[in-house]
Amino acid sequence: MTGLSQDLRYAIRQFLKTPGLTAVVVITIALGVGANTALFSVVNGLLLNPLPYPQPDQLVALRESKANFEYGSIPYPNFRDWQKDNRTFSSMAVWRNSAFSLTGKGEAEQVSGQFVSSDFFSIFGVKPLVGRAIAPGEDEIGAAPIALISEGLWRRKFEFAPEILGKGITLDGDAYTIVGVIPATFHFSMGGSPAREVFLPIGQWQNNLLTTRTAGLGINGIGRLKPGVTIEQARADMSTVTNNLAAAFPDANKGTGAKLIPLKQWMVGDGSLLLLLLASVGFVLLIACVNVANLLLARSTGRTREFAVRAALGASRRRVVRQLLTESLLLAGISGTLGLLLAAWGTRAALSILPAALPRAEDIGLDTRVLLFTLAISLMAGVLFGLVPALKMSKPNVQETLKEGGRSLSGGRHRMQGVFVVAELAMALVLLAGSGLMIRTLARLWSIDPGFNPQNVMTVGLSLPPSMMAASPDAIRAAFREFDNRIAAIPGVQAVSQTWGALPLGDDDERTFWLEGQPKPATQNDMGWAIDYIVEPGYLKAMGIPLQKGRFFTDQDNERSPQVIVIDDVFARKFFPNQDPIGKRILWDPSAVPAEIVGVVGHVKQWGLDSDDNWKLRAQLYIPCLQMPDNFVARQPSGSMVIVRSDKAGTGLLHSIRHVSQQMSNEQVIFSPQSMESIIADSLAERRFSMILLGTFAALAVLLASVGIYGVISYVVGQRTHEIGIRMALGARRPDILRLILAGAGRLAFIGVAVGLVSALGLTRLMANLLYGVGPRDPLTFIAVPAILISVALLASYLPARRATKVDPITALRYE
Repeated sequence: MTGLSQDLRYAIRQFLKTPGLTAVVVITIALGVGANTALFSVVNGLLLNPLPYPQPDQLVALRESKANFEYGSIPYPNFRDWQKDNRTFSSMAVWRNSAFSLTGKGEAEQVSGQFVSSDFFSIFGVKPLVGRAIAPGEDEIGAAPIALISEGLWRRKFEFAPEILGKGITLDGDAYTIVGVIPATFHFSMGGSPAREVFLPIGQWQNNLLTTRTAGLGINGIGRLKPGVTIEQARADMSTVTNNLAAAFPDANKGTGAKLIPLKQWMVGDGSLLLLLLASVGFVLLIACVNVANLLLARSTGRTREFAVRAALGASRRRVVRQLLTESLLLAGISGTLGLLLAAWGTRAALSILPAALPRAEDIGLDTRVLLFTLAISLMAGVLFGLVPALKMSKPNVQETLKEGGRSLSGGRHRMQGVFVVAELAMALVLLAGSGLMIRTLARLWSIDPGFNPQNVMTVGLSLPPSMMAASPDAIRAAFREFDNRIAAIPGVQAVSQTWGALPLGDDDERTFWLEGQPKPATQNDMGWAIDYIVEPGYLKAMGIPLQKGRFFTDQDNERSPQVIVIDDVFARKFFPNQDPIGKRILWDPSAVPAEIVGVVGHVKQWGLDSDDNWKLRAQLYIPCLQMPDNFVARQPSGSMVIVRSDKAGTGLLHSIRHVSQQMSNEQVIFSPQSMESIIADSLAERRFSMILLGTFAALAVLLASVGIYGVISYVVGQRTHEIGIRMALGARRPDILRLILAGAGRLAFIGVAVGLVSALGLTRLMANLLYGVGPRDPLTFIAVPAILISVALLASYLPARRATKVDPITALRYE
């Protein structure tokens, strides 16, 4: 302990002698440690920490596989049979995200909510703060209207009123009795959805299709396995259940099955992107360590005589190594502390650029595991950047070093620094290649035609006043017409349309059908499938979708006119190959009234710019809003989407829309405004996140590599002053000296690039699933990146090389 105390005091004195170098070392390592800690905190929160529920390994996400969807939603009657007939789950529940118009408590607003079955909260081990959860039977159709609210809504709308139980809450114009308050600590997110504020029994959902076995309706399942049951056993059990249902209800369940996925895997995926980024930021830390080792080797030039004198006085090699490692570890400790502070800021910055749909964001932070990780990588960094200089300095040639001008160690130290620079450049090239591939991918994606023109298009949600919830279908149609006419009258608005079905790159809605003149298929899965967009005449202009043949809807295509539809070119090629589809008719349940095809439009990339071509279900059809059945129209007042194209700025247009809505009714709600351009941007969020981080890591790596090669060349120039003086005295010109120095730097750069290219060609294959339109060995990237890195290396070498050309031969020879 006495020796350690001496080493620490001596190390501090050394740092105070060279404050500039000490600051550079601390900042360099702190940046590497901070970046690693910040990203590890994300990986830890998403992948390593267990889900915040009791026995989370027993939780399983439930989905139904069907003709066009491997992981489809579950028809409610099928769920009830799954729940009753399975033998491997202790409990099952379903949930469906929704939103409700809340009135009667201040200004009308839209609140997020869920329809859930009675076992939902018990599966997660959630106990209400006040009151109770949904009791068995209260989730059945026709049961009493009850509701649970979140702790946040209790505070925001009811001011934590202690007598909250039994109070009424009005949602979509219907009164519900509050029976419990769910704690704010409960957050169940699939795909990063916002925290829910209202929970209603699923039987309260006023949708006549809820009891239909052929309608999934966006219902998701969750189950808890019995103790000791494996997921493979549960899959075998559910296979038996679904096979029995297919035999009992072949028209609805033929070809369907149950899909069981561990809940954590379903929520966060395999984490391959985050692990790739963690490996990338690990490269940055290695480059930082190598760079610091280079700096310490350069610094050791001034301490050669010090350690030679120590050795001459009897200091052992072990003692010298201990002293130098003490200095390195102390620097690492200081750097780790600073890095932890940077990580706290970096974690917040990472969360701000993470994809909007990121699950478990609330679990990301600096916990004990993250602190231990920071300690470990700080100690590792200290050993890595301190070990090589310590070993080199611990065995000085005492006799030569003590001679004036002794240089016995210069050649070896120069070679070691060259190795370090090659390693830095190689790792920097790997990161640059990854970043380049992501930039090329995003450029390709942004150039893809989504099938519509997103510029100057806004989408908003519209919830009509509660009084309209019980209005007749004709009155509801009239209210939507009035809203459209008022919006169309806003200066600058070019087109407006309601949309009650799918939204490009957003929610999807499907319809099954068969062609007129052909027999009706025996089962739903044998029918034709198409994505349906339920829209108004202004939709085509509002979205900028090209009309290829025939016509689009007009105001005459209303509830009193014959049923018409418009299809896309994919639908036309699939179901009417080598035919003109105009005038052809299709049928669908329940009424089986023929719908005539009156037009063909371009295909919209519903499933994503990069993945739409890979989906089985791509055919699309358009249906006039006003021709929808009365029971469908009756459900729309609670929430429809409106598409508006305008030449006005987004904020100004939204203000005008809200003003128009308030003029109609102060209980009418406008919610969830979003531009179509932002919807496209959100669909690319994961790749944009990857590009930003990889680009940041690559820029930092290039900067560190540039500093490294600058330091080495500066060191070489200082060591070769005598040689340069002799060359110039013998007639060498300054351009010759410049070429000589740059040639040495160029050799290091080319070796580093060669090593990096070999590594990058292997490692970028791990990114293949993140790329689009470019391969992991994209020629342009692998030509441009080495050229950029070599140019940067030569530029970093130019300043010390230029300084070498200004050496005065007489002064250099006299000094030596």
